[in-house]
Amino acid sequence: MDRMMKLLEDLTPLNRVICSSDYDRTIQYMKRLLPFREITYSAGNDYNGWVIPPSWDVTRAQIAYQGEIIYDGCHHPMAVMALSAPFEGRVSREELRRHLHYDHRYPEAIPFHFRQLFRSYERDWGFCVPRNFYDSLEEGEYDVLIETSEGPGTLRVLDYTLEGRSSNTIVFGANLDHPGVANDGLAGVAVGVALFEKLRQSGKQYNFSYRLVLAPGIIGNEYYLGHLDASERDRMLEGVMLEMLGSPTELNLQFSRQQQANIEQTLVHALESKGARHRTGEFASALINDEYIWEAYGIPMASLSRFPYPEYHTDLDNYELMDRQALEEAVDVLVEAIEELESSAIVSKRFVGNICLSNRRYDLYIDPGQVAFGDIPDAERRGLRKLMELVPTLDRPTSIALLAKRVGLSAGTVEDYLEKWAEHGLVELVTSRETAASPC
Repeated sequence: MDRMMKLLEDLTPLNRVICSSDYDRTIQYMKRLLPFREITYSAGNDYNGWVIPPSWDVTRAQIAYQGEIIYDGCHHPMAVMALSAPFEGRVSREELRRHLHYDHRYPEAIPFHFRQLFRSYERDWGFCVPRNFYDSLEEGEYDVLIETSEGPGTLRVLDYTLEGRSSNTIVFGANLDHPGVANDGLAGVAVGVALFEKLRQSGKQYNFSYRLVLAPGIIGNEYYLGHLDASERDRMLEGVMLEMLGSPTELNLQFSRQQQANIEQTLVHALESKGARHRTGEFASALINDEYIWEAYGIPMASLSRFPYPEYHTDLDNYELMDRQALEEAVDVLVEAIEELESSAIVSKRFVGNICLSNRRYDLYIDPGQVAFGDIPDAERRGLRKLMELVPTLDRPTSIALLAKRVGLSAGTVEDYLEKWAEHGLVELVTSRETAASPC
């Protein structure tokens, strides 16, 4: 677990904006930890309106008053507005203030101004400063310098896949960008790497395949999913975004949009069994990040985070904020959720339409009963009837545990009934002891 803290210590100080030298250094650092595949996208034609920004590094940035430098824009990665245009000139206090951005909550904090990264075609120059600095400016003229090194941008994404018996893939995603902060993005990266190191070292043959995707926020995942071969994307069953997992705040599990993911149900059980301080919520009930990108491509995506936390989007989100136990707890919860998922049989439908289950060829029909004739079904028969009606609607491999929860029956009862379907070739049941087939 010391490797998580080491990663955060090494990478937090870097100016990890999209398409920067420090982001490229981060990519090389990560490739020494796991055998990642690097995927690159070059600037040129946009994708779905998303434009890859130019490469951008700050070489000098300062504000001077009466010949004395009063603000060094290179003292922190967020001190210059992300993707600031270069500028050199003398301006009035009023003009300078129009280009200074501060956090309205904290007088000493430097905020993260990120909008231009997604609108690189509308750039202005500017600094991010503490409110106290903004208020302290005296009447007069100021000499401003922002010197940058720029060129065509290259967007970089990393992924690593641990192949299982099945090509059905559970995805864990995290953001590799966000300059100068530890919790927002990078803590999720550290947890993701630690998780996959544990999976690799277990020596187990997993039922599912598992993939870790590290990308710049929003635009990185959009390019990644939009440019993947359709057959590869279709194998991505569901996933969890790992976000802000290093702060000493409670865990927050937000479900996928339709709560269709198997992994989010086992995460609920893992959080409870580990006694983790946590809460759960509907999709986008507390935060919205790259989950909506994945959902738009038909991949249910939950999120595990420690949001909200007071230091969000400020320079107070630093290495000192990181809590080793919080990171370790997140890894432990994720490992337990995967172990539970792997222990449950998975059902995949192998037919189209609706089967006449009362046909003697199948004899799988569950009679709903007729109260008028005194046939009142008990709770188990009502649950089996729900299950019978649910199976034809399955459009994705689904765990027995998730089906059991939906119909209010024990996992054993559900599996016993579905084994009869499997005998007729209507479904395939896969357990950790069996070899899974590719999805239909």
